[in-house]
Formats: sequence, C-alpha cells, structure tokens
Amino acid sequence: MKGYSCSCVDRFLQYVKFDTQSSEESSSFPSTEKQKELGRYLVKELQELGMQESVMDEWGYVTAVLPGNTEHAVPVIGLIAHMDTSPDVSGKGVNAMIHLNYAGGDLVLSTESGVVIKADENPLLGSQIGNDIITSDGTTLLGADNKAGIAEIMDALAYLVSHPEIEHGTIKVAITPDEEVGRGTEHFDVEKFGADYAYTIDGETAGEIEDETFCADSAIMTVTGVNVHPGYAKNKLVNAIKIASQVIDKLPADRLSPENTEKREGYLHPHAITGSVESVVVKFLVRDFTVEGLKEKEAFLQSICGQVAAKHSKAKIELKVEESYRNMKYMLDRDPRVVEYAVEAIAEAGLTPIRNIIRGGTDGARLSFAGLLTPNLFTGGHNFHSRQEWISVQDMQKAVDVIVKLVQVWVKKSPRHHLPV
Repeated sequence: MKGYSCSCVDRFLQYVKFDTQSSEESSSFPSTEKQKELGRYLVKELQELGMQESVMDEWGYVTAVLPGNTEHAVPVIGLIAHMDTSPDVSGKGVNAMIHLNYAGGDLVLSTESGVVIKADENPLLGSQIGNDIITSDGTTLLGADNKAGIAEIMDALAYLVSHPEIEHGTIKVAITPDEEVGRGTEHFDVEKFGADYAYTIDGETAGEIEDETFCADSAIMTVTGVNVHPGYAKNKLVNAIKIASQVIDKLPADRLSPENTEKREGYLHPHAITGSVESVVVKFLVRDFTVEGLKEKEAFLQSICGQVAAKHSKAKIELKVEESYRNMKYMLDRDPRVVEYAVEAIAEAGLTPIRNIIRGGTDGARLSFAGLLTPNLFTGGHNFHSRQEWISVQDMQKAVDVIVKLVQVWVKKSPRHHLPV
C-alpha cells in the first residue's frame, strides 16, 4: 500500500516533542496537565483530517469519528492509543534520531549519553537489516509507547479519507491520558464512546496481537508491633520491621518472583515497604493468568503470614487483598471475531500473525470487562520505558497497513443486508 510512507513517521516525530509524562504521585486527572497540550494538538489534527466530533473533554480524552461509507450495517470499530509516557524515564526534550539503512550490530545513540542498544541483547534487531530505526539520543525515552500508536491511527485515518473507494464502517477514535499509571480508563465512558468493538494500538513486535493479560490483585500486609524506648525494651518491644522481613524471607528464592518467571508463570512481588518499629506496611503485586492461580498465590501468602504471626503473639499481621484487573481473554472468548478478524488483517498485510500474552495489563483489559472487547495490536516499538527504546519505520508502516486492512475485514465479514431507506 502506498500513500502514507512518510507521513506516519512525520507525525510521530512531531508527537514526541511533547512532554506527556504521567505521574504516579498525582491525585488529579489527568495526573499531569501537560498531557493536554498534546491533546489539543491532536484535536486540531483530527479536525484538519475531516474527522467529525473531534474534541477533548474535561478529563483529557481526545475522541473523534470517521463516519462509515458502506451501504450495509457494519459494527462500529474503536481505535485507541494513549498520549502519556512512562514516569520511569524522562520524556522531556526528546531528540529523535533516525538510523538509516540499519546494517546490523550495536546502535550507539550518542557519545554524550553513552547509551548503546546492544545487538546481542536485542535479537529482534536482526530482522531489521536494511530498515530505518528511530531512537532517542539516549538522554530520554523515545515515546514510541504510545505515540507510535497515535501516529499509526492518524495515518490510517488519513489514508482512508484520501481513498474513499475503500469501504469501512464507522470508526471511533480515542486517545487517552494516564495509561502508564493504570488510570487510563478511570473516566472513560464506554457507552458514550459508542464502539461495538475496539483495538488498542499499543503492542510491540510487528505481527503481534495480544489477547491475554495477567489477572492482577494487590495485597497489602500490615504488621503492628509494640514500640518501647530501646533502653528499656527487654521483653516488651515487638519490632514490626523484623517481623515483616521474616514474611518476605519466607518467599521462595527460586520461583514466584518477577526476576525468575516468564511466559505464563505468575508471581508474588513485594514492591513497596514503609513503616517503623511500631507498624510496617508491605505492598505486594499478585499476578497470574487465571483467577484460580491468583487465589492460590494469595492463599500461599496468607499462610506465610499465619506462620510468622504464630511466632509473635504480641504482634498483629493483617493481609488485605484488592482486585486490580482480570485477564481480558475471559471476555474476548465470548466473541472470538474481535481477535480472529485482527489475525486475518495481519495476514492480509503480509505478516505472520503472532498471538501473544501480556505479562501486565492494558486499558483493553478494563474496557473488555466494561463491555467493550478490546485486544491489543502491535506498534513496532521495543524496549518501552527505557532510554534504549527503538522502533522501525517499516514496522510502523506495517501497523498502518494492518489498521486499514482491519476495518475492511469487518466490512467483508458483515452480512450485506441493505439498511432500510
């Protein structure tokens, strides 16, 4: 497909100039007001593309509509990406670099930053020989997560507008804030959005469609001890710090941790600890691909707490579990078409479809459980949340091609019963 080979990259390079880093410390929504600066820019761009109802609401959600051009009923398809970048690495002053005609080997981003993308640590670079690779200069992340997805959606819309002979149903677009801090759907109105099915364009390797996420809970352990002046503490002081450390020490060293699990293996991950002798709070991430596996891990943690508590009669250990999100496959399996049609579109774009799992969560997981089935499609980006982030120009173009093919598949698969006049 021709007609968008440069504009997708041009859009992306413009978007990464906006510092849209979200914040885990903020209680506002969006968590950083600067995200709306890109939002306003995108609204203007959508209007210039001829999209209808191009607006940004009070929460920072950018939405727009491309009306369908078919004579028969086709489901309304949503295309979703997020505007914020990770709090982990600065996204301010991104200096994007294009490494033309990649010849293999390490990518030195700049001598000043000293950041190198090593070929032996990034085996997927081996499939990019002759392609053009975009990186930052190593002082910031790049922002392909998820500004590449925004650029690909925009370019697909531009292509459809300039090629009215391509049949498509109504397309709804949403660019959301705060995905990186787990709040991207907090104020998202699924009913108002009005899509029948949707896709987040927020994945990685070309050809991938992700239709599974972790099931996720948070477990909060509170240890209450007894604080007494240490000079007079014999047989009185009960040190909550030491008791909490005993619980953590009982976690297996060779399994059930992020550092030694992969693929479909879940984990118990103590990721934050605060407190003093009198009281300590430890926060755990609990992850598994099934609810049953999740509950097993929570029961295991509870049993450890019980064992330690039994040794300290004057202490108190409480464990509170809070639900975070569930594997979207539970919902997607109710209507397999949303994944099957994407697989078909990927194949029609000349790629080998790769059905993959996400060892994490997406906005699509929450949207799927809110009634909008939303698997995740690739952007072509790699090493997200890192100064070593990179993306292939050619893979971005493939993502655009897949989006255009996808809306056509939905037309092809929809019964051609004419709508009443």
